[in-house]
Amino acid sequence: MSVKSWGIVALHTILLFLLFSVIFPLTLSAVSQPRNLKNRNSKTSGASSAIFQVEGNVYPLGHYTVSLSIGNPPKLYDFDIDSGSDLTWVQCDAPCKGCTKPPDQLYKPKNNLVQCGEELCAGIHLSNEYQCAAPSDQCDYEVEYADQGSSLGVLVRDQITLPYTNGSVVRPKIGFGCGYHQKYFGLNSPPSTAGVLGLGRGIVSFLSQLHALGLIRDVVGHCLSVKGGGFLFFGDDLIPSSGVVWIPMFPSSLEKHYSAGPAKLLFDGKLTSIKDLELIFDSGSSYTYLNSEAYQATVDLVSNDLKRQKLERAIDDDSLPICWKGAKPFKSLSEVKSYFKPLALSFQKAKDLQFQLPPESYLIITKHGNACLGILDGTEVGLEKLNIIGDISLQDKIVIYDNENKKIGWVSANCDRLSVNREVEEGFPRRYATDSGIFSDRCPAIYGTTEK
Repeated sequence: MSVKSWGIVALHTILLFLLFSVIFPLTLSAVSQPRNLKNRNSKTSGASSAIFQVEGNVYPLGHYTVSLSIGNPPKLYDFDIDSGSDLTWVQCDAPCKGCTKPPDQLYKPKNNLVQCGEELCAGIHLSNEYQCAAPSDQCDYEVEYADQGSSLGVLVRDQITLPYTNGSVVRPKIGFGCGYHQKYFGLNSPPSTAGVLGLGRGIVSFLSQLHALGLIRDVVGHCLSVKGGGFLFFGDDLIPSSGVVWIPMFPSSLEKHYSAGPAKLLFDGKLTSIKDLELIFDSGSSYTYLNSEAYQATVDLVSNDLKRQKLERAIDDDSLPICWKGAKPFKSLSEVKSYFKPLALSFQKAKDLQFQLPPESYLIITKHGNACLGILDGTEVGLEKLNIIGDISLQDKIVIYDNENKKIGWVSANCDRLSVNREVEEGFPRRYATDSGIFSDRCPAIYGTTEK
């Protein structure tokens, strides 16, 4: 049943100050900022936005990725984009245990450790009792995820290539984890990516660090295509001027995450008995997770409604816990969605605004031609009462996390192809519909300056 879910994360501090001191000699490493941006603050109108092409899919890969250029000279690394965690980390040649990439594709640290006494180091630890044996010691970390996967390593700081939508490029120094011991669990493990891009709300996240340097607004968004691929953006310049549904961020027991709620569950436009759902928007989770009560209610609603249809349970398909088969194998979601009713989440403290879940937002078609339910039991995997809106339900929507105004927004979109004309028609700034290099000549999709 287990699927890839880097998402919701619990951070545990460890102090390994002596173990890797030879491999990682200590050094003072100040954050370098472009000279013309040095005095910017987060409200400066000159701050721009950056955009990156996304690859991947919900099934069969189980993740969406973005490639970032790190170091000088820059080298490309692919990251699982994860709005459900803070720490960005990359597999590290230290040497490395549990790494999935060949040695020439591992990150090699170069006297660029983050010191234990720095604020960035304190930001990766949940406990207020965290103390350094000495401020100049290296900053070690251990991050554990909901699927029991983990990464152990040391915090480093290096240049990241950030391509602005106006054609300019900056290379700020950003702190991230150099993971030299990874563990993986689940049917889809280990993942093929070099690491995880943490986009959460904590000060150590990639987004928060860019914002703290005055390089972007404290806003991040993504558009994940149901056909695969999409785009990821930082800053608020690419938010559509109309059509976005906004709800306030809701205080969560996991304060660094993008939480919304309480919410009620609807089936075929009608209220169900499920309410008061605390929801986390988590692009690091392939599927959507509901607590046991809500999950079982959803399974019962869908299954009972299907009794009138010519679908049978496909018990021999172990792709996901619950699958159905038709008279002949399904080739696409378009063939099967007429059998299923839509779901929706209605946010009780946001004038009952709804997050729509049509069948294509909770079903997949497996290699066997069966339709499987992409909503899973979160209590069963240790999430207790928390509920996750994962990639399957985020597809074909521009989803925006606006930390400056503490709100989350979304609007339906065709994320696999965003043409120049469509950019302008939907209210994106007209200056981006140019030949600045943001749009590729080979495909009218948003395209970053980093090469694939």
